Amino acid sequence: MVSLSALLSSVSILAAVFVPAVLADNPINPPFAYGSTKVRGVNLGGWLVLEPWITPSLFENTGNSAIVDEWTFGQLQDRNTAFAALTNHWNTWITEQDFIDIANAGLNHVRIPIGYWAFEVAAGEPYISGQLPYLQRGIVWARAHGLKVIVDLHGAPGSQNGFDNSGHRISFPQWHSNASNVARTNAILKEIVATFINDQDVVTVIAPLNEPAGFDGADVLSVVRQYWYDSYGNIRFPYGTSQQSNTLVLLHDAFQPLSSWQGFQTAPQWQGVAMDTHIYQMFSQDEVSRSNQQHIQAACNMASELSSFDLWTIVGEWTPAATDCAKYLNGRGVGARFDGSYPGSTRVGSCNGITGSASSFSASYKTFLRQYWEAQTITYEKGAGWIQWTWKAENADDWSYQAGLRGGWIPQNPTQRQYPNICG
Repeated sequence: MVSLSALLSSVSILAAVFVPAVLADNPINPPFAYGSTKVRGVNLGGWLVLEPWITPSLFENTGNSAIVDEWTFGQLQDRNTAFAALTNHWNTWITEQDFIDIANAGLNHVRIPIGYWAFEVAAGEPYISGQLPYLQRGIVWARAHGLKVIVDLHGAPGSQNGFDNSGHRISFPQWHSNASNVARTNAILKEIVATFINDQDVVTVIAPLNEPAGFDGADVLSVVRQYWYDSYGNIRFPYGTSQQSNTLVLLHDAFQPLSSWQGFQTAPQWQGVAMDTHIYQMFSQDEVSRSNQQHIQAACNMASELSSFDLWTIVGEWTPAATDCAKYLNGRGVGARFDGSYPGSTRVGSCNGITGSASSFSASYKTFLRQYWEAQTITYEKGAGWIQWTWKAENADDWSYQAGLRGGWIPQNPTQRQYPNICG
């Protein structure tokens, strides 16, 4: 008997020519009403996958400016020193109190990024493992406090995008060009699914890969599409039989327009598939040069695309921050477009008072953050919902949900609006 993943693989090889002729699956019955109840959540960024801009102290305390990601964190310092720093970080950056606070803020989901190296490290890879027990602890806390969890594979072997948040900051991603990288990723995804197979009451969503670099061309996208087919089989059919899970498969748009995915893994042939799109307005000169009102309007303008797409669409990353001013946001040792310190950029203004501690934020800036937050959440709820990046950061309060609650630009109840008509 052909396994479902093999069937999907053989079918999807022909996907460029034929519509995949997979028998219709049963609609899933998850314990959260995706599509009718809005996803309102937050990412636990920088916890189990390090990011220099979220925890700059963890990197600066190494005394080595060449340590710029989790790969070099394990490679360029004493292993015992690195492991001790990581263990302390895992134990303290996110605790049960954070889950309590997230639930008390009226949110219903947490998205937890995890790297492949939590499950498997090959010879020659300097990653330090040990994250998995903390992910499992987080699921216990989520269950205790009524939150659903999206387990998000944030870094794959070879790096799927070359970003520091994939674990390995490199000039060009290598995941897609090496078949063994993809095979390892499939095996790791199966391990993730098996690990949480009895936690479907809490782990309601698995995201098989964060932000593959579709902007690098057709070679990447063809591998991504095949991997999405394989991931569907691995997530929805984890029992080795025709029995299906109730786990939602959350694909990423690979930085392509949603319209380019029209008709991909849609019902009735495919069930329980959602699309993740990430919306940021600071990673280009054009975006970072927009006025506050232009940022708000650009967010509002997303409504029709999100509401009309043919899969449940979740904005799985976004932020009320409108600039790239946060220290190390573009990478450790890399400057910001906004203040002209990023190579080749044109200065827009000073970063003083728009990132760092909220104690430096003016009343008018906080008003903008509130307006921009509301414009985005109103708009993203035209789709299936939203998950803000990120819950907390050491020194970038403009990005922090926790800081926004304290500072008043994020409401204690996410449905509360001061500007209900901001998008017209």
